[in-house]
Amino acid sequence: MSALSRFFAPEVARRMLVDEGEFIVDEVYRHWVTRVLPSLAVFGGMACFLLMPLLGSGWWVGLFCGLALGAWGFYRIHLEFMDRFVITNMRVFRVRGVVDQHMATMPIARILDISVRQTFLGQLLGYGHFVFESAAQDQGLKQIDFVPHIERRDLTIQRVIQRAGLRARMEREPDPDALDGA
Repeated sequence: MSALSRFFAPEVARRMLVDEGEFIVDEVYRHWVTRVLPSLAVFGGMACFLLMPLLGSGWWVGLFCGLALGAWGFYRIHLEFMDRFVITNMRVFRVRGVVDQHMATMPIARILDISVRQTFLGQLLGYGHFVFESAAQDQGLKQIDFVPHIERRDLTIQRVIQRAGLRARMEREPDPDALDGA
């Protein structure tokens, strides 16, 4: 792939430790609600262009506003597209950014606690926010916002942790009341 392709796709696969047996369990795009405001800005920019003939000699104001709103909206939409949260069999990581790319990683073994926060709107629209706690004082991967189907993603992470053998497995004890009724 060319160097320019990094500006158009986050290329998550090239960040994998394939030689070590790492594979993607889940790749998470941000929830669609993060693209609503930028999309409205793009439509606002288009409206400014349509109003240009009505502005007479001030047409340039409509042109400037339309270009500014459209550029901001398209950039924000692309920025949201480039933000990925990835769950692998070895770690969780987040890649984000268009011009300046940032990657934060946390090995599965270092995850001590995961908090799931869902606002009222998040419950209605189907998204939530992860807050990761690790043994490290300062961590690069602390909070992931606007995760779609947050409960399913939380179960996926818990399943990966369990399969990695990092948590003790307990067998369910038989229910004494269930035996009496049989």
